[in-house]
Amino acid sequence: MSAGLAFTNAAPAIPYRYWAWLGGSTLASLGTQVMGFSMAWVAAGHGGAFAGLVLTAINLPRTLLLLIGGAAVDRVGAWRVMLSGDAVMTIMTGSFAGALLVWGPGPWLLVGFAILLGVVDAFYLPAAGSMPRRLVPDARLAQAMSARQISAQLSAVLSGPIGALIMASFGLVAAAVINSATFAAMFVLLLLIRPANNQSHAGDGVPATGTPAIGPKRKFGKDEADGLRLSLQDPLLRPGLLMLMGCAAFLLPVVSLLLPVLARQHGWEPTRVGLVFGVSAGCTAAVAIWVLVSGGLARPGIAGACGLAAAALGVFGLAVFPGQGPLLASGALIGFGTGLFSTHIGPLLLGRTPPTHLGRVQAVVALAQSVPLLLSNFSLGLLAQFAGPKVSLGVCAAALIGIAALALGSGQLRGSRRPGPDTGNQES
Repeated sequence: MSAGLAFTNAAPAIPYRYWAWLGGSTLASLGTQVMGFSMAWVAAGHGGAFAGLVLTAINLPRTLLLLIGGAAVDRVGAWRVMLSGDAVMTIMTGSFAGALLVWGPGPWLLVGFAILLGVVDAFYLPAAGSMPRRLVPDARLAQAMSARQISAQLSAVLSGPIGALIMASFGLVAAAVINSATFAAMFVLLLLIRPANNQSHAGDGVPATGTPAIGPKRKFGKDEADGLRLSLQDPLLRPGLLMLMGCAAFLLPVVSLLLPVLARQHGWEPTRVGLVFGVSAGCTAAVAIWVLVSGGLARPGIAGACGLAAAALGVFGLAVFPGQGPLLASGALIGFGTGLFSTHIGPLLLGRTPPTHLGRVQAVVALAQSVPLLLSNFSLGLLAQFAGPKVSLGVCAAALIGIAALALGSGQLRGSRRPGPDTGNQES
């Protein structure tokens, strides 16, 4: 067994290779988010409609190509896909910086670069999403994914101030150069920590199990659809993904969309809203830290459903209790519920996935979050405009309670258990 950090003596340790990969991934994520902040700032200078167009230029190709990207991960291996993605991003962002120096941040250049970002994301996201399962024993999967969630929140918190400082001092060219450098560093790191074995999945660390899922003679589209077919047929993946879709549709828009609209309606100061943001994020991070240390609850399906129910109470509190104290309590409940849900359902879905389908199912997981969010952001925003944000919040709270109740009605979810100390996916 690879050496690593062990929280108890009963279960295999988290290998050091995972911590090295996570550190590099956090750095690359920070560079990407700083770049995203800088692009959004420049795009907003061309008007709100154009800023929306830039975001759509990223999200649309990513959504359309995710299933193809997941199939590519299972065909050639996550490591090769990430190496290729890091190399492409290093060259692409460096070239973007050069183009900015020559032509300036013209609209056509921003949209074109945004499209390329979406294309690369469609392949990189399934590969990165599958890495905890490829590198970490199953008994430590919840802890590894909690550490990844903490790193993602850290990147999100730091990216705004750093991006603002870079834009104010140096401009978009500097943000592009920094982003290129972070991907170059990630490329070198992947070369250094790549497994030396020649197992299946291009040496990704998951032993071969039976017949490879992807063959060279299969027609285009069949391999890409395999992850979707498996997700719809598996009795645990199906309800788990439905919970994930419900969370994306009715929980994620609450803080990012409906809370600012509610604040505008009541004339609250931005600092008041920022405080609720901070409390919610802090509670989510606190749950992730607890899971990182303890491994989480033994019944992840029940924990995820209870997390949605707790978040629903927080959403309801936003709608009916406008005072400062109740607002903070509601934000804390939302953060706690979000953390409880994500730290238990994510490892459950990843642990259930067959090793031969890791990339494709992770592509479905990404779709299950992105497509509902695209639809609900528009619908809930429209409802908030004509019926008021409290009505939209009430709809979200009721939907989350219903989803939690349906999840508890699933025998597979209720009976799911966290992997025990003797399970693992790595060779000793």
